[in-house]
Amino acid sequence: MSWIVVRARSNVGVERGIKETMFHMNLTKVNHAVIIPENPQYEGMLQKAKDYITWGKATPELVEKMLSERGRMVGDAPLTDALVAEHTEYSDISAFAKAIAEDDATVKAVPDLKRVFRLHPPRGPKGWGGIKRSFVVGGALGSRGDKIGALVERMI
Repeated sequence: MSWIVVRARSNVGVERGIKETMFHMNLTKVNHAVIIPENPQYEGMLQKAKDYITWGKATPELVEKMLSERGRMVGDAPLTDALVAEHTEYSDISAFAKAIAEDDATVKAVPDLKRVFRLHPPRGPKGWGGIKRSFVVGGALGSRGDKIGALVERMI
């Protein structure tokens, strides 16, 4: 499985080590999202930056929606089925998204595909729900598990 990670807070007053960790995950700005593989190295990075990001399990449907609506190539051209078929062994975006969600492929498989998905701020009356509290107590930070889909849907 893979994780979808979204940055919720800015760099103001952030400890240097946490700032570097978020930089290594390509989370340089608020409302940016990345899809990362589920492994112990990334798990440690998530725990280190847990007070500035939120994350959860990636589903094939959600990854497909992110790739098709927010996936951008270098030069800001949108990602298309033709580009995926040309550069990978997958025939279209949905097959590529399924492989990413199951950790069989990464976003790096398509050359010149930006690894960061620029999302809108969360739409709706709740917004982030508080960027200084953990998700388990009604805030926006930390692990969301399967509920990351509801947040990303509001941000796409």
